[in-house]
Amino acid sequence: MNAVRLQLETPDGSRELAVSAGEGALPLSELLARRGVSLNTRCGGRGLCAGCEVEVRAGELRQLAGGGAIESVAGGLVRACQLRLPAGGEVRLGVPARSLLRHEPAVVSEFRLNIPWARDPLPSTARYGAAVDVGTTTVALLVCDLAGGNVVAEASAFNAQISQGEDVLTRIQRCATEPGAVQRLQRAIAVETIQPLLAAACAEAGVALSDVGVMTVAGNTTMQHLLAGVDPTPMGTHPFSAVFLDHREYAPRELGLEFGGVGTAVHLLPGPAAYVGADLAAGIVATGLLYDAGPTLLVDVGTNGEIIAKFGDRLIGCATAAGPAFEGAGLSCGVRGVRGAIERVRLVAEPWRVECEVIGGGDRPMGLCGSAYVDFLWEGRRTGILGETGRFTAGLAARAGEEIAADQWGRKLRLHPRGASGPIWISEVDIARLLQAKAAIAAGITTLLRLLGTTPGEIKTVHLAGGFGLHLSLEHAIGCGLLPGFSPGQISVAGNTSLGGAFLGLNDRRLLEEMKLACGRLESIELNLQPGFEDAYIDHLAL
Repeated sequence: MNAVRLQLETPDGSRELAVSAGEGALPLSELLARRGVSLNTRCGGRGLCAGCEVEVRAGELRQLAGGGAIESVAGGLVRACQLRLPAGGEVRLGVPARSLLRHEPAVVSEFRLNIPWARDPLPSTARYGAAVDVGTTTVALLVCDLAGGNVVAEASAFNAQISQGEDVLTRIQRCATEPGAVQRLQRAIAVETIQPLLAAACAEAGVALSDVGVMTVAGNTTMQHLLAGVDPTPMGTHPFSAVFLDHREYAPRELGLEFGGVGTAVHLLPGPAAYVGADLAAGIVATGLLYDAGPTLLVDVGTNGEIIAKFGDRLIGCATAAGPAFEGAGLSCGVRGVRGAIERVRLVAEPWRVECEVIGGGDRPMGLCGSAYVDFLWEGRRTGILGETGRFTAGLAARAGEEIAADQWGRKLRLHPRGASGPIWISEVDIARLLQAKAAIAAGITTLLRLLGTTPGEIKTVHLAGGFGLHLSLEHAIGCGLLPGFSPGQISVAGNTSLGGAFLGLNDRRLLEEMKLACGRLESIELNLQPGFEDAYIDHLAL
């Protein structure tokens, strides 16, 4: 193989390289990296993404396997990781800005990005953009400086739709039975939730609302419908069909939002299925699961409890009826994992005492967040105050004395005497709801692994998504059966992967295309139709 003259044309200028025979046999992406032009090989150079695309402008390249030539085609894009230089001659390549490695994998506040991304924002002219995760219970928003891909402000709050139903099924039922419900729910999410969050984040960053030129939104399919003002009623009955799953663009005012100017768009990210939504498509990309041979899991312990499994070329997903318990909703003293919430609970049997850790410190906590409830399930079983069914044992009264009480809802245990709104309790009703949520997640995991023919011990990585996972004791989550059969070393806490994916889609338009690809590949499973799911659910109700 003779030396090759390689001319590169990049956004940073043109350069000419003399490539030796040995270097020319390397994958083109590796050769360029060695010469200081690193491409975005987020799939590890396996040809599964389009991150390293280059344009062949003159000459020819050859396949790494087989030696077949690719003719020179003006405007033709090829994947650099799958090609090498020819034996001699000249080649001229164009390297798009989006293919250059501008940002490495990183932890950005409340989420972890496991893939590199390019600086190729959706609107090339916008200075600022917003990314939003619309959860059933909570909404998180960030404002990003698109010139550098930096987050300049964040805000979060409860979804104002909660006043009209805690879960998606309740809200769908309202739309089916109450005239005007779709419009009320759209107003609740757009005008009463997203708009104030955007205004607060912009005020914090010193950014004018008119300078926010684009917004990306990831949420479950029901939330996407309601934000768009589309009736989600068909998802409430079999065959649970969504009105739309595709990527959609709206002017802000069409949704009841006020920001940006002429040409500003709100992008609703694509979703795979009625109950595996855009929030999961965003997470599949943000965690890198789409590019991983696996076996790998993505477990989003939110209100709907979605689970994605990848093994080889197979990508399957499901949603479980976990409910909002691990986000603190529906529990007597439950709160989100925010400053002032108890995030850790430790029970000491002799002499009896309860030790609590509060996010941000302070001696007047607001309540218990999801990680504290998981601690309690594990600690309660370890110390013997909880039986296998989650009921308080007979020995608790002897230990806890006046810390245990009863009301019309049954027995309850006082965990903190002086919370911000009085004593903080956990009741047997709370525990029952937690066990139901735990069993739904665990049975979903068990069912998907069985469909893939694998076991927890064979899983390479469990990407744990959802806000409460950031504060979670992995040992306790495994011990109480929420993540059954795994070890802490297998679990990667990924944070809010829905917001992470919305952030990536905002900053790298090619990743939006790869989310669409993920949606087309994913096989959505209805758990209640799977043999053994109900038995698994009942088994996992136990501690």
